[in-house]
Amino acid sequence: MSDATHNAAPADVNDLYDLTIIGAGPVGLFGAFYAGMRGMKVKLIDSLAELGGQLSALYPDKYIFDMAGFPKVLARDLVKDLSEQALQFHPTVCLEEKVMTLTKTDEGFALGTEKGVTHRTKTVLITAGVGAFAPKKLDKPEYARFEGHGLHYMIPNLSVFKGRRILVVGGGDSAVDWALMLNDIAAEVTLIHRRDAFRAHEDSVKKLHASSVRVMLFHELKDLPGDGAISSAIVYDNRTKEETTLTVDDVVVNFGFLANLGPIKTWGLNLEKISLVVNQQMETNIEGVMAAGDISTYPGKLKLIVTGVGEATMAVCTAKMRCDPKASYFPGHSSGNAAFEGASH
Repeated sequence: MSDATHNAAPADVNDLYDLTIIGAGPVGLFGAFYAGMRGMKVKLIDSLAELGGQLSALYPDKYIFDMAGFPKVLARDLVKDLSEQALQFHPTVCLEEKVMTLTKTDEGFALGTEKGVTHRTKTVLITAGVGAFAPKKLDKPEYARFEGHGLHYMIPNLSVFKGRRILVVGGGDSAVDWALMLNDIAAEVTLIHRRDAFRAHEDSVKKLHASSVRVMLFHELKDLPGDGAISSAIVYDNRTKEETTLTVDDVVVNFGFLANLGPIKTWGLNLEKISLVVNQQMETNIEGVMAAGDISTYPGKLKLIVTGVGEATMAVCTAKMRCDPKASYFPGHSSGNAAFEGASH
């Protein structure tokens, strides 16, 4: 077991848990913490080898700007703090284990994994993000020869780009954030985007235009010449078709990710595209099964970490009531001052 999970309780598949959380990203970690606050026996299961979900697997060196309490925080540091917060209550943690089946039982649910293990639980909280994910890649198969030799779809370590010439392709939050972060360590950074409108937070776009990043709007990638490592990229203006050859050492592509719910699709849960439909208590159409974070949807949904942790809190309170009908949905403030319950803040 890694250092990140040294406070986890040993797994015992014969035990019946109050709540089993599927997905150990930031939302799942906060859910485990809050379930501990409510005195619940908790198990956390994730198919990845470490806690943190996408933040650990894809963006460990990326800054998070929209988490309450942090002016900005590296993803890896946020995961570290969330893990420490969650593990203080010693939940059982099962990593590198993919849940394949969900079956209703007299005592709650049985969760079957690809390892042939069955986990027993009274309630379930699904915080699996977008499910299985893979980056959207450039549409020319021949570019695969550059993967690992200058073509990047993920950035696990910023330090490898020190002093290099970088081309960032994309116009979403990740593309803009990477361009700004790489600009601090690279020799030069160019960002191309096929439109003049970004799918990123307004403040990030403002910082991009105020930075020394070379921004080429209405430009797309046409070709990556060469046979070995990347040394140049041909881009073109999609209005005039005029081509420009850029001397670069690396190309970072951020087109988003292809998501797949995998076996979750077969569990009889109501779906809206690739999201699980929940009510105001974060409960799915199956009583006792909740969902929170990016995998859940309802009218007005915002897919942000900061909203996801709030959803996890509500889901845990719903689960608590399922486990103990005498329990209150609202337990009181963590400050312990019950006199202020129900008061305006």
